[in-house]
Amino acid sequence: MPTGKTTTKKTAKTAKEPVLKKAKKVTLDDVWVTIKEIGEAHKETEAAIKETQKVHAETEAALKETQRIVGDLGNKFGDEAEHTLVPGLLDKFEQFGFSFGVISRNRKINDNEHDIHAEIDAFLENGTQTMAVEVKAKLQKADVDNHVRRMEKLHRHADLHGDKREYFGAMAATVVSDRERDYALENGFYVIEPSGEDVKVTQPTPNPKVW
Repeated sequence: MPTGKTTTKKTAKTAKEPVLKKAKKVTLDDVWVTIKEIGEAHKETEAAIKETQKVHAETEAALKETQRIVGDLGNKFGDEAEHTLVPGLLDKFEQFGFSFGVISRNRKINDNEHDIHAEIDAFLENGTQTMAVEVKAKLQKADVDNHVRRMEKLHRHADLHGDKREYFGAMAATVVSDRERDYALENGFYVIEPSGEDVKVTQPTPNPKVW
């Protein structure tokens, strides 16, 4: 039976709608401020780039100066090595059966026709034999390898020009370690180095290489 009470139907809670904020109106002044800020940032970037370029240029100049100084020192040490080791070589090689009558400093070969270019610090020669001497302040393995290639060039140049003489090679240095000395001797080179107040020449064994 009806009780007399009125029943009311509950409805779903209405979803809360998002509140949209009103966009700020951009004025002409705002635009000019933004443009000014961009311009200032651009100027700062340009200034930073110029400063970086300046530092780079100064670094390059310092590097070139350092290379020049190192090069000058290397040349001075090389010249000193030549003055110490080269004089008297004609007599020194007589003990090994050579009889060189002429010694030339800084002999250059520039054969453009056959693309053969080489420079020899000291070149001893006679009618049947030659000795190409490479002089260094301190002997390195790479110096020996380079001289092997130089000797191959000299041999090729000699063959092309009808030079039938025997070509020998030598390494001279004011500082020579045991390892580098052994390496030079293994490659068939004579080794020239200081010995007290004198200069000694060591012959490769069993025989020097002939190019």
